Amino acid sequence: MPNQLQYETSPYLLQHAENPVDWYPWGEEALTKALEEDKPILVSIGYSACHWCHVMERESFEIESVAQVMNDHFVCIKVDREERPDVDAIYMDSVQAMGVQGGWPLNVFLMPDAKPFYGLTYMPQKNWVNLLYSIQAAFAEHRADLAQSAEGFARELNLTDAERYGLSQNEPLFSAETLDVLYRKVAVKADDEKGGMRRAPKFPMPSVWRFLLRYYDVTVASGVENEAALHQVKITLDRMALGGIYDQLGGGFARYSTDADWFAPHFEKMLYDNGQLLTLYAEAYSLTRSPLYKHVIYQTINFCQRELLSPEGGFYSALDADSEGVEGKFYTFTTPELKEILGIDFDWFAELYSITEAGNWEPDHEGHGLNILHRTESDDSFAERMGWSPADLNVRLDATHTRLLRVRNERIRPGLDDKILCSWNGLMLKGLATAYRVFGEPEFLTLALRLAFFLMKKMRDNRNGRLWHSYKLGRARQTGFLDDYAAVIDGLLALYQATFTESWLTEADQLMQYVLTNFTDDHVDELTGADPMFFFTDKNGEELIARRKELFDNVIPSSNSMMAENLHALSLLLDRPDYAERADQMLGRVQPMVQQNADYLTNWASQFALRARPTAEIAIVGPDAEQFRAEIDAEFYPNKVLCGTTDKSELPLLQQRGPVEGQTAIYVCYNRACQLPVTSVADVWRLVR
Repeated sequence: MPNQLQYETSPYLLQHAENPVDWYPWGEEALTKALEEDKPILVSIGYSACHWCHVMERESFEIESVAQVMNDHFVCIKVDREERPDVDAIYMDSVQAMGVQGGWPLNVFLMPDAKPFYGLTYMPQKNWVNLLYSIQAAFAEHRADLAQSAEGFARELNLTDAERYGLSQNEPLFSAETLDVLYRKVAVKADDEKGGMRRAPKFPMPSVWRFLLRYYDVTVASGVENEAALHQVKITLDRMALGGIYDQLGGGFARYSTDADWFAPHFEKMLYDNGQLLTLYAEAYSLTRSPLYKHVIYQTINFCQRELLSPEGGFYSALDADSEGVEGKFYTFTTPELKEILGIDFDWFAELYSITEAGNWEPDHEGHGLNILHRTESDDSFAERMGWSPADLNVRLDATHTRLLRVRNERIRPGLDDKILCSWNGLMLKGLATAYRVFGEPEFLTLALRLAFFLMKKMRDNRNGRLWHSYKLGRARQTGFLDDYAAVIDGLLALYQATFTESWLTEADQLMQYVLTNFTDDHVDELTGADPMFFFTDKNGEELIARRKELFDNVIPSSNSMMAENLHALSLLLDRPDYAERADQMLGRVQPMVQQNADYLTNWASQFALRARPTAEIAIVGPDAEQFRAEIDAEFYPNKVLCGTTDKSELPLLQQRGPVEGQTAIYVCYNRACQLPVTSVADVWRLVR
């Protein structure tokens, strides 16, 4: 019989709905049951595209005898970490406080009052059953000790950031010297030969490379160009785009590479990675004009449109790593398959994509060698070596890719996680808007506008202005978290600057005001004063055992670092000194942490790079406003905000400004001090550079 997960919409929870384990979703029913029956709680957290989550389900959760032990002694709760990042974050923090390296599946044992006392990640069936019996015995015989331990972890979770990290209120120092310190902290861990950081597995980590782009721009402006910083960005983006982590046939990036060479991916594809990487590659293209980066952007947007776009305009969350229960089966080829499909084109194709007779990756279950398509050589270099023109190579690549895709598309596809997450769609909105600003491709703007309308119509509660976190089957659910607001505001600000449609700026400000009302910490510490950082959860949301703040940047930048960036941009576009003051307070509070651990706070570091010199406020007024906007956006200059109108506007930067002698005028200001208007983009660059 299906368990209580049958009534959920999360694909991950529904995957477990027919397990013999009596799973409950996180909620009042399960938590009350634990208290009434006086049983410990097992919270098992994962997500639909998680390979080892599937393995543990097959080995343990689908087995009647294992489920019987779990049902007899525990109240079992399944959590989709993507749907409930607040629950995941609290229990991930607790497990790491226990000295366990985090990951998923995350299995945490709680007292009946939901306080954690033990946790772990994946465990094979035999060990898992033994652990269940040990936990049950400890709960029966040493309950007081477990309760004391749980109280200690709960206290740790409720420490303030000032207590945990020694934060105090400082005046932020925006200087080239500070920036050099941050750069060295990151650069010393970067892999100058293979790109990424010097470790395996390797994650894309877009915020790291966006920081280095901004740092490089500052060094150019100061006349001491740091070529090493740009090299670290380019080698990373080149190797990722040519490696197995990138789907060479269909576009789109996998979540990470299991090795140091970007060769063997963990094949799941996540919307949050691809949205952020669109922004990164578009910015890098505007600086380098690399044809490879343009190819990646167009192909990745095509992938997202083809495989992740919902009919309503929002984007689904992820594609599974597995198909038919085998990781990577959809994406890999045996050598005999490739020979049959490609015929006379096999030899050069095999050389370009490092195909071997025995397979370049691990064999399948039948012992056939599998190949991951990956490259180490650029198009130009390979074409020259083969005696072809670049155009000849492109024709050959298009033909072979088309044949291989035709075969691949007939295979059983990886599972689709078809819930729509607000925060991840905000990241995608920023990626699409940035790609449009750089390339001017109308289709990119069409997708961005559809997505923005979807978010504002389907994922916002018009009764109170708040966002919903998750959407599926016409139903929005779960009060939005800080990262939902941070990512959507960022996306809306990019869309406004791409279109000069003022309603998007208004929507962004309304969401900001909601955050300031409902996510602010009202507690005032005697030593540190009021904390300018925001809570991760809405004060109107569910109350958990701790209310935390997200500070560290990870594969997705922290919600507080994105909010500080949003506050700064809005302060300039709307002339809101109070927003600027809040942003400066946040940067001042976090600066000691950033100087110590810049590699874990790279989105914060990016803001120190942007603030090392005044932000250019560029206002465009006149009939050619869109053309001038496109010319400005085509060049890499991250330290700016743009606003414009073809006629008149009441926005602060546009008030009482108009064309000059009938010509579209561009007004450049710094720190509320304006230069004389100019009538060409060339003149703008003379002013800002």
